[in-house]
Amino acid sequence: MKYKSGIISRKILSKEFIFILLLSTLLCQPLLSQKYTISGYITDNESGEKLIGANIFEKYKLQGTTSNAYGFYSLTLPADTYTLVFSYLGYSTELRSITLKSNLTLNIGMKPGIELSEVEIVGEQTDRIEESSQMSIVKIPVAQIKSIPAMFGEVDVLKALQLLPGIQSGMEGSSGLYVRGGGPDQNLILLDGTPVYNASHLFGFFSVFNADAIKNVELIKGGFPARYGGRLSSVIDISMKEGDQRKYHVQGSLGLIASKITVEGPIVKDRTSFIISARRTYLDIIAQPIIRLATSGDQRITAGYYFYDFNAKINHRLTDKDHLYLSVYQGDDKFYLNSKPRSYLFDGVLYTEQFKANLGWGNITTALRWNHQFNHKLFSNTTLTYSRYQFKVGNEEQYFSQVGSKVEEESYIIRYFSGINDIAGKIDFDYLPSPNHYIKFGISHIYHSFHPGVSAFKINITNVVNIDSTIGAKNVYAHESAIYIEDDVKLTANLKANLGLHYSAFYVNNKLYHRPQPRLSVRYLFADNWSFKASYVHMQQYIHLLTNTTIGLPTDLWVPATGKILPQNSQQFAAGVASTLREKYSFSVEGYYKTMNNLIEYRDGATWLNTSADWQDKVEMGKGWSYGMEVFAEKKSGKTTGWIGYTLSWTMRQFDNINFGEPYPYKYDRRHDISVVVAHKFNKQFDIGVTWVYGTGNALTLPVMRAMAQTDYYYPGYYSEIEYFEKKNDFRMAAYHRLDFSANWNFHVGSADATLNLSVYNCYSRRNPFFYYFGYDNYGHRVLYRVSLFPVIPALSINFKF
Repeated sequence: MKYKSGIISRKILSKEFIFILLLSTLLCQPLLSQKYTISGYITDNESGEKLIGANIFEKYKLQGTTSNAYGFYSLTLPADTYTLVFSYLGYSTELRSITLKSNLTLNIGMKPGIELSEVEIVGEQTDRIEESSQMSIVKIPVAQIKSIPAMFGEVDVLKALQLLPGIQSGMEGSSGLYVRGGGPDQNLILLDGTPVYNASHLFGFFSVFNADAIKNVELIKGGFPARYGGRLSSVIDISMKEGDQRKYHVQGSLGLIASKITVEGPIVKDRTSFIISARRTYLDIIAQPIIRLATSGDQRITAGYYFYDFNAKINHRLTDKDHLYLSVYQGDDKFYLNSKPRSYLFDGVLYTEQFKANLGWGNITTALRWNHQFNHKLFSNTTLTYSRYQFKVGNEEQYFSQVGSKVEEESYIIRYFSGINDIAGKIDFDYLPSPNHYIKFGISHIYHSFHPGVSAFKINITNVVNIDSTIGAKNVYAHESAIYIEDDVKLTANLKANLGLHYSAFYVNNKLYHRPQPRLSVRYLFADNWSFKASYVHMQQYIHLLTNTTIGLPTDLWVPATGKILPQNSQQFAAGVASTLREKYSFSVEGYYKTMNNLIEYRDGATWLNTSADWQDKVEMGKGWSYGMEVFAEKKSGKTTGWIGYTLSWTMRQFDNINFGEPYPYKYDRRHDISVVVAHKFNKQFDIGVTWVYGTGNALTLPVMRAMAQTDYYYPGYYSEIEYFEKKNDFRMAAYHRLDFSANWNFHVGSADATLNLSVYNCYSRRNPFFYYFGYDNYGHRVLYRVSLFPVIPALSINFKF
């Protein structure tokens, strides 16, 4: 028995030993491969401005990450000794040697001042186009935007984006964006996270964004991450500067039609900063003496047009882990035409008359943000926003007649108003558990107030009529909520993916719409410096834009999905290849196919002016699709920088009661689009920029026949011309092409830096078509005439900074 019990005891001891050994191994394993996290903020060393999308990676193992929209980064690595590389375009690369034994906070201030044309790209592994899992995304440095020739010398963020493949401008001079066959309402334009509903001035010829107040511009046209929703075609995410935390600066410019000024600096050094920027045109001031000469005598008319933009932002560091931001934007366009009272005597009666007319539209946005860093791996941003867009038209006419002391009045006042207001809140989280995962999740809610067009009439005729009436569509209120989660995950050494789900709901007039929207982007490295990318996205949009103009006039109406009008939705597939060549060249080719459902258009003959009818009864609902290929080749560094973009595309629409129910080309369906952008820096004092664009003509509907017919049955024998149309958009405008040029001379005036800019728009004065109309020549023949707006336009401006 002793023997047997000894064997049993040894077996038990052996099992205990094995268990203890395994347990020790498991417990020791984390110690042997214990991981710690390095986190912190990447800033401009001189101003303290946070740097978005800075690259952070380990020099030899090439594991890395990027800073988020607030400059925060987090990188988890096993305990060891590392050399970290911090890089950002336009800044000196920073290297830090660390021994990682515990969690580490490492804030990096990067030295600016390297000109874009002199940037040395040192191991920017995470910035290479083929490395990212995302596709169809472009970031343009503001310095590069300022080097692009501009109309009237006014630097324009949105017009710079029009030079990218897949982006179309619509009509000449317009800052509108038509992305991969989508409409202008399908672009989510964000300023510090707040939607901007009308991003244009001067009927679309300029955008509302003052480049001196802008820090970062990012465009996404496909493969949308799950954190974005609410639009079908693109996201344009624009961030304002935060203000220099250490020094005061003043910069501005004096141009041909506008001037601007920006002031920034510390309120409390290294803790609180501000920036204020303003821009205004002076077309109204220039026009006044001309109008006075043209309306001499009793007419005495005053007229004018101007627009302005105002940006302001305050940045405050509450603690090392908490930051507060408050940003405000206001911009307006105003046109007025007024006459002073004019009196004349006729047949013993003294008559007095006057009129006033005005037109205006504008945006207000406000964003309050709070960043909080919970620990080295978890970061949050809480945002409250307000956005308002409104459009107003007014007309007043007054007539007085006086005989002795008796005065009679006849007056007509008409006013029209439309707009949209949003109040929103959201909270977003960034969680970085390891170098192989970057998880983002969040929730949001928007309270929409729609004002789809109201007309007010006041008519007063002494002792005859007195009318004070308001008609139009009722205001509509709606709630839009969303929740999302996404993970940018590295699956293998060559395979990376961005997996996400966006789920949204919309409640309006006791009707609930909701839909899950999956997102998937995949990247596979199949050769040195080459990757294959593919993406699929499902998007849902609960608001529509009703427009019956062709030049982006602000009479457009924002309206919600209702019980009758369904939400827009789309599916987009994209695939392509991307590469970085010789460290300074990037190249990509993408093909895409996009379907769009529940699009709306005005019915033939319907108009926004007829406010007596419900807008829902004036529209048709249909579908659209677009497909094509985009080629993009860019040189990012050296004395010569720029890109070449090419788009081959088809875009169609189909509505049951338009074009006999047959598919027809979208008005901005253009087969070919080419853009060439080149900037060259000769030295620190002189640089030039050149752009050339070409596009197939827009689609247009023209009558195929005209005939005389009786149109008024109350007056027999009264005839007028009737036009007969066949197919919609079956005529093509002439091809569009244009060459622009700019030159900058940099010099010093005392302690101030100054730049003299010469820009030439449409250098060879190409007569590009703006619209067509039928008329008659000297022989009475009916002729199609083409109207062009812009010949060669030189402009001179001076910029200063001190």
